[in-house]
Amino acid sequence: MKILLAVDGSDIGMAAVRYVVALSKSLKDAPKLTLLYVDLPLFKQAAAALGSEGVARYHAENGDYALKKARTALKRARLSFEECIEVGEIAETIVKQAQSGKADLIVMGSHGRGALKSLFIGSVAQKVVGTSPIPVVIAR
Repeated sequence: MKILLAVDGSDIGMAAVRYVVALSKSLKDAPKLTLLYVDLPLFKQAAAALGSEGVARYHAENGDYALKKARTALKRARLSFEECIEVGEIAETIVKQAQSGKADLIVMGSHGRGALKSLFIGSVAQKVVGTSPIPVVIAR
């Protein structure tokens, strides 16, 4: 089973990691995991001020920070995984990455660090569920 695990460094994102760890224990074979973080592009003026190397460093640092807790939890659970940091519109990029990686399942949190805490599913999660041809598990 191939699982795309989309995280953003939030506590809700870690709920998705915990779900994948628990799911992996119930599977006969360990899943092939891709740990994904999607960073929004910078505004043109900010990107111009930073230059291409600065922009690349900015996105790499954001990705490293967002993946840190998830990376630690997956290593602790002895699950192997690939890491992927992408830049783009978040929901669209998650779905495209899942499709290109031929994922069997997308797992993500119900809302990210930028969303207001509520009982409702976040807008990114709604877009992924609404556009993905691949099954999606939303963890809370």
